[in-house]
Amino acid sequence: MADGMQITSIKDKVSTEEWKARVDLAAMYRLTALYGWTDMIFTHISHRVPGPEHHFLINPFGMHFDEITASSLVKIDLEGNIMQETPYSINAAGFTIHSALHANSELANVVMHVHTVDGVGVSAQSEGLLPITQHALQVVHDLAYHDYEGIALDHDERQRILDDMGEKSMLMLRNHGTLTVGESAAAAFVRMFYLEKACSMQVAALSSGRENVRMLGSAVQDVVKGQFSGPTVNMVSNVLAWPGLLRKLDRENPGYAE
Repeated sequence: MADGMQITSIKDKVSTEEWKARVDLAAMYRLTALYGWTDMIFTHISHRVPGPEHHFLINPFGMHFDEITASSLVKIDLEGNIMQETPYSINAAGFTIHSALHANSELANVVMHVHTVDGVGVSAQSEGLLPITQHALQVVHDLAYHDYEGIALDHDERQRILDDMGEKSMLMLRNHGTLTVGESAAAAFVRMFYLEKACSMQVAALSSGRENVRMLGSAVQDVVKGQFSGPTVNMVSNVLAWPGLLRKLDRENPGYAE
């Protein structure tokens, strides 16, 4: 935690289920910083709070991602009202995007959005993500696109985001960045890992010129789609990858679960 930022623990003031959501979300923020996916204090990740109230957690606007703790996260409702005592506000653009998905998608327990150099770079390319790598084939079948409309402050854009995303778990926000949703923190984070990795690989491949890049055909795309879906992938994300990520975080940037 940065000097001067003292956050009082609220572990004893929330339910066990909410505390777990807070710890998982704080870990996602710290991991996002660890992987170099941050845009200073901007971009956002959110987690639905278990229960009937339709509340969700999001970052305190102004804190860097490597500073965020479970107790510092801000709980809001679907109208953007802050539902707890906190010295922090929230990012208005973050509310627009995340409230749309939390309110209307049962799959979107967790919503992750980043602005990386390579992710934004690919989002600005007319063809979007190309089927040129194994990583790309693991995500292209589950990737939708939404055209840029300016900074996401217009609440009317929420329906257009929903319409464009449909039943997909990943969204390329054109000229803007990448977004994933998941039933769990593990699912959303691992999807973002593969999407961002695929974008970085595409940027590297296209450095030799578009004419030199080898496209992978529809038949092999279908093979990889079948291999990278279903309960096996969820098990790998939740049971193997996520605990390993938490161990890495405990070694390199502990303190998120406070």
